[in-house]
Amino acid sequence: MDIHLFDQLLKGRIVPGMRILDAGCGEGRNLVYFLQEDYDVFAVDRSEQAIRKVRELALELNNELPADQFRVESVEKLSFANGTFDVVISCAVLHFAEDERHFQRMVSEMWRVLKPGGLFFARLASTIGMENQVRPLGGNRFELPDGSERYLVDAGALHRMAEKLHGQFVDPIKTVQVEGQRSMTVWCMKKPHILFFDPIQDILEGTTEEEPGSDGSIMDITERRTT
Repeated sequence: MDIHLFDQLLKGRIVPGMRILDAGCGEGRNLVYFLQEDYDVFAVDRSEQAIRKVRELALELNNELPADQFRVESVEKLSFANGTFDVVISCAVLHFAEDERHFQRMVSEMWRVLKPGGLFFARLASTIGMENQVRPLGGNRFELPDGSERYLVDAGALHRMAEKLHGQFVDPIKTVQVEGQRSMTVWCMKKPHILFFDPIQDILEGTTEEEPGSDGSIMDITERRTT
């Protein structure tokens, strides 16, 4: 398990009985503990092979969970209803965004399926502490010292996104630099119990033209994204 996710367990923010979504789960390295304990585990990944591995892992550790809880789908288009999960986990996923709009769509979808009062945990690559070691390519994409290309954020971008979502930081932003090759940042927020609609409109701005028959209202956008 990611050590920073384990830290949330130690702090009592993730407890048995919670419904958890691992969005972009890979082969389930962060799910072993949750599958062994009394958690209602769901996971999505674009890779059929990854989901097959997670289903096998679930059968091995907890054969009572239906296979349908592990789905082949993209993070930016989740099939779950609003407010389904107590915890949403996003580990090493968001820096694979194609551009800012893609990044916002992924965060928006994960936030949508999170319950009010729920915990959002993300770990993603950033420019923090490496501003002079990454080469900008445009559109918030950068070339890292190891030659890979990623969508990178800075602390300001994470705070602005949190403000749009009215997310409440449960920990300050924490960043670990990996031998001058990349910086990995932990972004951890709680969803407020009071629902706000303006941030959703900002994040989904321009998407109504893709929805025939939409009247452009926030309630219309929200209803369409949950059906």
